[in-house]
Amino acid sequence: MLPFILFALIASIMVYALWWMRNPGTKSRKVQQAPEQLAALLEAEVHYYKKLDADKKESFAQRVQGFLEAVKITGIKTEVTDTDKVLLGASAIIPIFAFPNWTYPNLDEILVYPDTFDDAFSQSGAERSIAGMVGDGPLNNKMVISQYHLRQDFLNNTGKGNTAIHEFVHLVDKSDGSTDGVPEVLIRQPYVMPWLELIHQKVADILKRKSDINPYGATNQAEFFAVASEYFFERPDLLREKHPELYQALSEIFAQEQA
Repeated sequence: MLPFILFALIASIMVYALWWMRNPGTKSRKVQQAPEQLAALLEAEVHYYKKLDADKKESFAQRVQGFLEAVKITGIKTEVTDTDKVLLGASAIIPIFAFPNWTYPNLDEILVYPDTFDDAFSQSGAERSIAGMVGDGPLNNKMVISQYHLRQDFLNNTGKGNTAIHEFVHLVDKSDGSTDGVPEVLIRQPYVMPWLELIHQKVADILKRKSDINPYGATNQAEFFAVASEYFFERPDLLREKHPELYQALSEIFAQEQA
């Protein structure tokens, strides 16, 4: 009798598991309606969200919540607040909002440091100049970010930078297997060479000190893409005014008209 009962119990569990996997709507029920607190925080803290219409706000909030349910956020010698989590979730969704099925399979945890850190992730010493990093090797599928810069970048409505968006753009870039400034999943092949030519032109202007783009963008193609994307999402009107060709290229890459 006991073996029969065990067999029946195991069979019941397997049937339920199969039903659960075939009914994704049941698993995602928590994100069907954006919680009021989440929507309120987005409205108060995220300028990008404020510009959306009601339907898009609901969709954005749902996707932020879905991201927060999928990715672990860990404070390292600091307390991560609900606002911090919402800012990170918003930073994740902003670049890929036009792509409703996009997720971040190359990210499972975000480590939040109080402030900047160095290459060895030390939080003390004079070499602490890093505000954000997408990990590799032992830290593959991890992101490390400065809590101070995360908060300040969203408070500053006149700046052209956003550390968290910068790091998520690196993940978008990396989604094709290479972090090289050419997100091939978003750029059709005929447009790759024109995009690279535009990068080289803009980097040359930076090196000649004839550009208002963050000089860090001249480091390599990947950093240019991330820096230019920060500018696109933070100050789209100014980018379109000063760099219309770059604005148009990024608008097509992200399938978003920001200005």
